[in-house]
Amino acid sequence: MSRWTRLSILGSLAATLLACASAPHGGWGWPWRDEPAPPSVPVPQAGEPAAATPAAPSVGPDPATGADRQAAAAEPDDRLHLARPVRERGPARWVPAPWSALPGWSDDRLLAWWPALLASCGRPARAWADVCARAQLEAPADDAAVRRFITAWLRPWRLESADARVDGLATGYFEPVLMASRQPASGFSVPMHSPPGDLATRQPHWSRQELETLPAAMASVRGREIAYLAHPLDLLLLQIQGSGRLRLTEPDGRVQTVRVAYAGHNGHPYRSVGRWLIDQGELRSHQASWPAIRAWAERRPDRLREMMWANPRVIYFREEPLPDPGRGPLGAQGVPLTPGRSVAVDPRAVPYGTPLWIDTTEPLSPQPLQRLVMAQDTGSAIVGAVRVDYFWGWGDEALDQAGRMRQPLRAWALWPQADDGP
Repeated sequence: MSRWTRLSILGSLAATLLACASAPHGGWGWPWRDEPAPPSVPVPQAGEPAAATPAAPSVGPDPATGADRQAAAAEPDDRLHLARPVRERGPARWVPAPWSALPGWSDDRLLAWWPALLASCGRPARAWADVCARAQLEAPADDAAVRRFITAWLRPWRLESADARVDGLATGYFEPVLMASRQPASGFSVPMHSPPGDLATRQPHWSRQELETLPAAMASVRGREIAYLAHPLDLLLLQIQGSGRLRLTEPDGRVQTVRVAYAGHNGHPYRSVGRWLIDQGELRSHQASWPAIRAWAERRPDRLREMMWANPRVIYFREEPLPDPGRGPLGAQGVPLTPGRSVAVDPRAVPYGTPLWIDTTEPLSPQPLQRLVMAQDTGSAIVGAVRVDYFWGWGDEALDQAGRMRQPLRAWALWPQADDGP
């Protein structure tokens, strides 16, 4: 299946290119993700005394206590913790909740979530030091063991907006996989660049139009080409997602897969090319889908450059090796993302490294999507208390799922019970 055939099935990509114009931080569907926040989770300093570790069951099987006895003890424990006050964090209210409030809590395959927890434990916030230390002692044997560990160490909090609304929005994102060439070649003429040497000292830097027309601007990126893509919209796709994989043909004919990750931008605002097409009278608002924009670009190559120049922002990338194809890109927490278990959040509302129970639905079916995920990333379109961007991974299926996801959401944060709250 060709690249454009795959993209053409994504009728909802209008969210990326059109809604960004009407929302201050981007749109829905594939939100604008070009500004991941730097890792900011505090790490315990060397020499600080460690807090006493409260007694808790092992993450392995515990035949001495048994699931029945733990279940019997859960309700009084819930009542005790529900007496805690509501906490406010940025745009969110954290409201104590019982485990029974989490839809589908007993059905999730929690063992699949465990690696995402351990990834976040590589950069634990102070409140998580004891939980992470215990989690790293031994691997759980099964889903039931993970569930016992969670209920022994953590407590759920319902996420609400400041006006007590519990309903929110779940969108999806993914890591594109694109063909590219190390050198200009037939069919590959669109360069992607690493940051100019003076990017930090000259802000805003050259705009997209200036980089293609002014000699001084072109000189600033000369020699910084990472690779060449087939079409300007390929580059736009990478810019929207913030990272990607390239099937890169080297000068000697070898083909290798590398990752390109966000490395900065030119300081100009993002402008929606979908909105530009509508304002130009080229498309109607209900027509501004990705296939429609792509079709317009093929139909009007004489105006393609004009359309691209309407968005002055330029994203720069860095190339990274990909020794493990199963390893996800780094999120804003500074840890690799886990497909299906990592989400982007508004860090004002939910700290990085927080487990979240999400209650939403699959974008391509009416099936519920109820599972435990980790808050490990952010994006400039991810704003609000009950708001997540779900990382689907990479490849064709991830592309299809992410491009169609715009689902209602409820969410609960899990927080160490030994701590008073976020």
